[in-house]
Order: sequence, then C-alpha cells, then structure tokens
Amino acid sequence: MSRVRVAETFRSIFYAPLAVAVHGGHFAAEGLDVDVVTAEFGAGTVGMMQRGEADIALSGLMRSFDQADRGEPPLVHFAAVNDRNGFFLLGRERQPGFAWSDLVGKTVISFGGAPTPWLCMQAVLRRHGVDPARITFLRGLSTADAVAAFRAGKGDFIEHGPPVVDHLLADGAGHLVAAMGDATGPVPFSSFMAGRATLMRDRERIVRFVRGLARAQRWMASSGAESIAAVIAPAFADIDPRIRVAAVERYLRQSTWARDPLLTRPGFDTLQAILLAGGFTKRTHRFEDLVDVEIARQAGGY
Repeated sequence: MSRVRVAETFRSIFYAPLAVAVHGGHFAAEGLDVDVVTAEFGAGTVGMMQRGEADIALSGLMRSFDQADRGEPPLVHFAAVNDRNGFFLLGRERQPGFAWSDLVGKTVISFGGAPTPWLCMQAVLRRHGVDPARITFLRGLSTADAVAAFRAGKGDFIEHGPPVVDHLLADGAGHLVAAMGDATGPVPFSSFMAGRATLMRDRERIVRFVRGLARAQRWMASSGAESIAAVIAPAFADIDPRIRVAAVERYLRQSTWARDPLLTRPGFDTLQAILLAGGFTKRTHRFEDLVDVEIARQAGGY
C-alpha cells in the first residue's frame, strides 16, 4: 500500500466523497493508504502543504486564486469534490416568505473557517439588488464560538453547514431560510490540490488517488442518504445517526457533490467572477495556471 497524506480544511459532511473513498474502500482498491488530517482553525491547508505536512489537500480553489493574485506559485487543483456551496442560512424565526432584502439592517454570523461562503453570500445579495454593506456580518468566529453566540441571542441569522445547522434545526433554535447551494448556483466550491512539483513527481500515485475518488463519486451518485451516511459513520462517530442522514439527504437534494472529478472552465469562470466582485482578488487568472484536467482524464477518461 502506498501512503497519501491528505489535509482537509475542516471535518465536514460537506467533504463526504473523501470519507466515502476512505471508508468505502475505494482508495484501498487502488493500493492507497490515505491518511486524512484536519487543519487547525485559522492555520489552513496551504500552510500544511508548504510545511510538507501533507501531500495533497482538499480545499477551496479560492486558495490558489489568492496565491496567484499575490504573485506566488499557486497550488494546482486536479479533482472536483463539491459543485455547490454547502452552507445554509438559518434565522431565529420561521420566514416562509423570506426575501434577501430581509437581511438589511440585520446581523449575520458568518462561517469563519473560509472566506468563500461570505463571498458567495455577497454575490447572491448583489444579484437580488441588496447592498451587502447594509448588513452586519460577524466573521472570524470558530464554529463553537459562532454557535454559542447565536444560542446566546447574538445575531439575527447564522450561516453554517451540517451538523451545526441540523442541531439548531432539531432543537428549534434556528429555522432554515435559504440553502446557499441553491442560491449561489453551480460553482466549484472544493477540490483536491497539490504543488505542481508534486503532480509531476507523484503523478502515477495521484492518478490512482483520483481513480479511487471517481469510484466513490459513482457509488454516491447511485446511492441513497442512509447508505452514504452509514459508510461515512467512522469519520463522524460523534454525530447522531439521524443527523448524519438528514445532512446527507439535504446535500443530495441540491446536487452538492460532483459526479466525477473533472474541473470545468465554466465553473472556474463563475468562481473567478465571485472573487473579483467581492474584492478577494484584483486581477484575472488563467484556468491552465490553477487547474490540471489531464489527471482526471487519465484516471477516468473524462
């Protein structure tokens, strides 16, 4: 077995394809022993890669946009994981007629682990004619602190992913007002990345890694929420089985997970427009400089 160290931004059911590939035996079938390590809050996967603590990482394409924008050699993304925003907006009250203008003058506790959810929120607001500056965003809190703040009465809305949203929904502390995946539309939210030198040096091993991922993606595309939740259970042993199923079901409904590993230029362009409009990046970058599609094609003929 060949060992591969994978850094993940945070442990989340959003990253279920990785857990399925590990615990469903899809990587093992390719002769790989995959070791998944979760980055500490605020440390990030880029730092882990630069320090040699991981061979590849599961993270946002925006990380590489940021590197390229600052003139650094960007980490290259080579396999898609999520085709949708995986976050959800909860309010304190039921709002069956929710409109984005309802956020004006209110405080939203944003997810603090990455900037992409906030940038997507800005894009959605602008698309609906709402100026993000008219809303107070409380950013930078850890998950525990964000949940504690919302439960303590701070903020009017909270944006987060499972299982946080599922726990808040289950006990009535929050009510779902918007699925950000549906609101944002298709966008390459998360993918696997590595340094260009690694992709050249370890290409055969990485092709096998992507082949294992693709096997997991095909299995997930033909499986139900209960089956997927059962396979990923070892990675989320601290989450109630009913919460796991509910979270997976919610992600399946909005087609969150990519059905194959091939990253596409239209998705890249959509994300680039969001990052530019939000001021995260200042200039455009070439698809070929940040993405390698040949590995996915070699792995599965896509």
